[in-house]
Amino acid sequence: MEVLFNADDFGLTKGVNDGIIEAFVNGVVGSATLMMNGLAVEDAVAAAKHHPRLKVGIHLVLTWGKALCPDLKQIVDKEGTFLRRSNFRETTVPDLKETEKEWRTQLEAFLSTGLPLHHIDSHHHIHGWEPLKELTLRLAEDYRVPVRFAESLRCHPDHLLTDVLWTDFYGQGITRQIFDHLPRVPTGKVEVMTHPAFVDTELQANSSYNEPRDLERKILCSLEIPDWVTLL
Repeated sequence: MEVLFNADDFGLTKGVNDGIIEAFVNGVVGSATLMMNGLAVEDAVAAAKHHPRLKVGIHLVLTWGKALCPDLKQIVDKEGTFLRRSNFRETTVPDLKETEKEWRTQLEAFLSTGLPLHHIDSHHHIHGWEPLKELTLRLAEDYRVPVRFAESLRCHPDHLLTDVLWTDFYGQGITRQIFDHLPRVPTGKVEVMTHPAFVDTELQANSSYNEPRDLERKILCSLEIPDWVTLL
């Protein structure tokens, strides 16, 4: 089985960046996805360039922080902060033209760092929301990179990074026995979503998911790889 441990929220805070790098250098993390509107993006870019074997994708954002595009009116408030949160499925569909404009702005900001773009995913998995499906596929084609698996994209395997996404390594599901669970996945190629970090004050102030990230980091740095697993 091929397994990619991806660390989300790269660039969110310095503590997140440091945790991701440790889980890459001393652990099983093979890729990270960068939030271009995070609080520590420059630090994340510098860290990625210092560790060029770390694959870096983009963590498209529509549900946290401020937009990068300055002239939006429908998907942000007067301060430029995104209107939607993790409960976006309970809200109306965002303006698709503005969403595309913002996400392309984020993608171009990523490319301007000089880092090679590995893949596309998103904060709170909003790229897999059915109303945004066609936009997600269009961006994947235009930027010539795969996207994170989502149920809405299952019928487009040529666009997907892996055959399935394992989201259970999160919260109460964090476990050292993850390799006991993965054989249940009926696929040969799986992405494991992770969120390692050193919990700093900025993370506590900006994310409700904070303390468990430290446990994730410790476990990701201590796993023994079974001989039936190939890390991507």
